[in-house]
This record gives sequence, structure tokens and C-alpha cells, in this order.
Amino acid sequence: MSPKTSESAGGNGGGPASPGRISIAALALITLIFVFENRRSTKIRLLGPEVTMPLWMALLGTGAIGGLCGAYAVRKRRS
Repeated sequence: MSPKTSESAGGNGGGPASPGRISIAALALITLIFVFENRRSTKIRLLGPEVTMPLWMALLGTGAIGGLCGAYAVRKRRS
């Protein structure tokens, strides 16, 4: 095995503005805009006590539960 040189140590050599980094930065910016636009509190009641939380947190939790259900369904279909 040959030692790594400075040219090969960088991976794909995409530089500071690679497409992956740009898409991650755009996603982070959109997420921050989403959070700041949905800061007001909302009341949620589901088979129990009423809970008050920021709207962005309720939407994020609902999206995460939906994503987990979708991943479970896809995994179940493949087996």
C-alpha cells in the first residue's frame, strides 16, 4: 500500500462548493426558515391530555412518525 498524498486525501476533490455541500446548506437554510415561520404555539390533543408545543415541533414529530411508518412498509414489502 502506498501512503496517501495530499491530492488523494481529499476524497472526491469537490472543493468547498461541491454539489453535496450546496444541497446540505440549502436544506439547512430551508429548515431554519420553516422553524422561524412556525414558532407560534399550538394545542394538540390525541386520546389524552392537551399538550401545547410550537407548531414546528408538532409538524416535525408528525413527519418523523410518517417517515418511520413508510420505511417500515417498504422494508416489509422487500422481505
